[in-house]
Amino acid sequence: MNAIPEVRRLLLISTSTVHGTGYLDHAEEEIRDHLAMVRRVLFVPYALHDRDAYAAKARARFEAMGLKLDSIHEAEDPLKAVDHAEAIFIGGGNTFRLLKALYEFDLIEVIRERVDEGMPYMGASAGSNVACPTIMTTNDMPIVQPPSLKALNLIPFQINPHYVDPDPNSTHMGETREERLLQFLEENDVLVIGLREGAMLRVGQGTAHLKGVRGARIFSRGQTPYDIAPGTALQF
Repeated sequence: MNAIPEVRRLLLISTSTVHGTGYLDHAEEEIRDHLAMVRRVLFVPYALHDRDAYAAKARARFEAMGLKLDSIHEAEDPLKAVDHAEAIFIGGGNTFRLLKALYEFDLIEVIRERVDEGMPYMGASAGSNVACPTIMTTNDMPIVQPPSLKALNLIPFQINPHYVDPDPNSTHMGETREERLLQFLEENDVLVIGLREGAMLRVGQGTAHLKGVRGARIFSRGQTPYDIAPGTALQF
């Protein structure tokens, strides 16, 4: 597995909203710390159809944290907007729609370049998926077809957001999330981190730390899946 360049700083959140709380409430402390040196955030709302409404929701939440927010869909030149951004936040929604738009606007390389310059990256759900080498461990339906499943490749592992443990009392006979991820590993030899709701990863100085109130489940080819608790550091 490739190492994570030490300059890359990422906050990868499983979900933007945890039951019983408001938008990004559960992650506010980590967001404030991650963006401590930032005044303005560039928001990418491409994962949802109504980009205006999505941007308004994100703007109100970030302003409540004392941060200004610009939405890339309102920019005359999206490439220039990324070039001048202090930090970038890619929101959740449909991962296929999001990645298709990133390709359409030629944003894959420029985002990676800016992150390699030290620009903080933040993703939630689909925004965490596209930080991976591919989007092959998303839970989403392919409602559109991006040119490739290859994504930003900011981390050397895959994330499965919203990871749900098998329910031993369920009568549902379809595959569990764990079974689907094990099928992925039959065809792909790459580590997968199943992030439960309320979990997030802070990536910096070449290390990924599990944060939040819930643990994660680690999947690797040839190994039995196992759990890690918040506070665990993963070296790459």
